[in-house]
Amino acid sequence: METRRLGNTDLNVSALCLGTMTWGKQNNQADGFAQMDLALDHGINFFDTAEMYAVPATPDTYGKTEEIIGHWFKQTGQRDKVILASKAAGPGEWIKHIRGGPRLNQEHIFQAVEDSLKRLQTDVIDLYQMHWPDRNTNYFGKLGYRHKADEDQTPIEETVAALHQLIKQGKIRHYGLSNETPWGVMKYCMEADRQNAPRPVSIQNPYSLLNRTYEVGLAEVSHRENIGLLAYSPLAFGMLTGKYRHHQWPENARLTLFKYFSRYNNAQSIDATEKYCQLAARHGLSPTQMALQYVTSRSFVTSNIIGATSITQLEENLRSIKLPMTDELVKEIEAIHVEHPNPAP
Repeated sequence: METRRLGNTDLNVSALCLGTMTWGKQNNQADGFAQMDLALDHGINFFDTAEMYAVPATPDTYGKTEEIIGHWFKQTGQRDKVILASKAAGPGEWIKHIRGGPRLNQEHIFQAVEDSLKRLQTDVIDLYQMHWPDRNTNYFGKLGYRHKADEDQTPIEETVAALHQLIKQGKIRHYGLSNETPWGVMKYCMEADRQNAPRPVSIQNPYSLLNRTYEVGLAEVSHRENIGLLAYSPLAFGMLTGKYRHHQWPENARLTLFKYFSRYNNAQSIDATEKYCQLAARHGLSPTQMALQYVTSRSFVTSNIIGATSITQLEENLRSIKLPMTDELVKEIEAIHVEHPNPAP
């Protein structure tokens, strides 16, 4: 498994990262244990989770994923083989069950870290990420920015100061951002420099053949500021596997179970997916592996976060790292992208 440097840190993370958000809802603890064992056996040293998980976020599933990971650490003694990433939830009416409504201020971040450390049964989180901004902006597929001058938001300088304190206390090693904008990333960098504090080392945003909006603005930031992308939803909630083609709704698949996850299954995405699946077939490739390896091979990507609800799916995802991304294949992918640009932003 190829490894890549995480920002300006001394950590080398695997090019594929194990996503975990289904553990505690679609997957039980035994499933999670099996996936972690398999991932480690294949050279993955990077696990990503969040206090909010499992997904969909509910009071009953809050923290369950971290608990499963913590039990695995305790049972296997493998904590030292894993670079562990977790996240603090941002604000939202739909997650009032988290501290009465989470914020990215010092009080909430300190409490979130303490609770995550307990669930994860570890003394330190290697990469602690702000799951989404504490301000009105564009994330989770939201377009059309509308400025609110009088909105209630936590100043980024307070968030940076809190994270700096946690680093000095040894509770987190580094911090990253998630679902951020170019302005947000640069604001964190400027504020960190002003406070003589560490800068963010990564950004976790959606990136797939159906959503390449990261390339506009943020890709340049990644290169120039050494803040690489941890790409999430590289298969667009499974759309790019082709399993939903021709109006199929496989039993227990995420979009079958949770119809309100509609970000990736609009008519434009369905059309684009069909083109990508046909392209993979012409080249004798798995559409899953083609979609994943395209993401993994981009120069601004530090690690590609793969998730699965079965060992069979995870095995196929892991094999994507060996797929050759030829110039011819990339050229044909780009031609489809020109015809169907970012149908699921």
